[in-house]
Amino acid sequence: MLIFGMPVPVINIEQMREWERVTWNSGQTEAEVIRRVGQHLARVASRMSRPGESILILAGKGNNGADAIQAREFLKDRLVEVLSIADPAADLGRIETALAARPALIIDGLFGIGLNRPLSPEWARFIEVLNNANRPVLAVDVPSGLNADTGQPQAVAVVATVTLTVGAPKVGCLQSVSWPFVGRLEVADEVGLIPCPASSELHWTLPVDFREFPPPRLISGHKGTYGHLAIIAGSLGFHGAAVIAAKGAQRAQPGLITLHTQEQVYHSVSAQLQQTMVSPSLPAGRQLGNYSAILAGPGLAAPDAKEYAAAIVRQAWREVHVPVVIDASALDWLGTDAFPKNAIRVVTPHPGEAARILRSTSKTGQMDRLATLRQVSGRLNNCIVVLKGHQTLIGRSTGEVFVNSSGNPHLAQGGSGDLLGGYIAGLLVQPALRSDPIQTVCFAVWQHGACADYLQAKSRNWTIEELSQELGNCSGDGLVPAGTTSA
Repeated sequence: MLIFGMPVPVINIEQMREWERVTWNSGQTEAEVIRRVGQHLARVASRMSRPGESILILAGKGNNGADAIQAREFLKDRLVEVLSIADPAADLGRIETALAARPALIIDGLFGIGLNRPLSPEWARFIEVLNNANRPVLAVDVPSGLNADTGQPQAVAVVATVTLTVGAPKVGCLQSVSWPFVGRLEVADEVGLIPCPASSELHWTLPVDFREFPPPRLISGHKGTYGHLAIIAGSLGFHGAAVIAAKGAQRAQPGLITLHTQEQVYHSVSAQLQQTMVSPSLPAGRQLGNYSAILAGPGLAAPDAKEYAAAIVRQAWREVHVPVVIDASALDWLGTDAFPKNAIRVVTPHPGEAARILRSTSKTGQMDRLATLRQVSGRLNNCIVVLKGHQTLIGRSTGEVFVNSSGNPHLAQGGSGDLLGGYIAGLLVQPALRSDPIQTVCFAVWQHGACADYLQAKSRNWTIEELSQELGNCSGDGLVPAGTTSA
């Protein structure tokens, strides 16, 4: 059975304090942990700046300030200025002068997770001046002024570009209310703390979880070894989604793919695909069992698409024993029908689609994404849910839920979800990747985001077609291996 690496739980302030206490009792020193956190900060700061550029470190009285100051030792090729801030009113002029020089990066070490009261007007003014400078900010552990349990700002909070949290993510940083302040959340997990003694229903995925995944293929394998995927997708005006989904599936390298699409768009779709077999009609019900997995939904948004495909999609959901992945418009066609015991069922809603399933609103669902995932899975008989969006969640109505750590806002392009749906189905069609479907789905989501991160590091502007060419290339180190070329 495939398993994750050491899980990284999402924890609260009390659990973090207990983790630190147990670590100090084990003989580890705070000084050594601070040194290691400083190293992690320096690595991220180096990624966010260039040699010779200036970095402004803002250090408060606590360990966050010590962490930030420690980073200076490992930033020899940057121009580093440290401001130790004790009195925000007295130091306001100093910060204004430093910001006028427009540093390339600011490291925020003012307050940590111990802040549990609203900030004074003087501190609020100080942080407002910092935010108004519109400079990139790297926050230590949690943006200063943010409540690490609730995600609410304590009157005001630093708006970070990246937050490097120590040990494990804090639960407040996963609340949607905190996202504008947290920015991209990253974890410094190897800082000298003992293994985390806390447990949580939420786990943060790391690249190391997928270092040995997918497993190597059998040397004697053939097309039949890796399954035959059926895709039901594409309608008039929406044929591109079918093409993108098929290309996503191809990147997972299943044995065979057959795309069933509406006759009106058959020529447009088939002209863009070579490896995928394209059929201008739906499979008959008796054919469904001949496939190794089924994906349905991308591009089925034309007015007549429901009449065309809903019945066969519902039949596949209810009856077949192979994995079924439902995406996009087809999510609206599912009832509450049961499916065969132990059959793999995956749905991939974005917040709006989840709201329709629950007859709710996106705003309500985003307020508690974990509850939304649980409710969607429960309504659909404990299927696997991929609740897409910032910090995508993967899980069921009960048990562990995994928070994806990769990706960036540039994934918000038409076709992104279709590509992901195809990639998930292209993996699950392969018998060797079904023993732990949650890990397979988590890998697909992480890979999708990690390749987007890779493209964003190379270019400000990239397309979903380019993402489809890189998908699958990221290693367990979160990087496209040297020498890899896009297929």
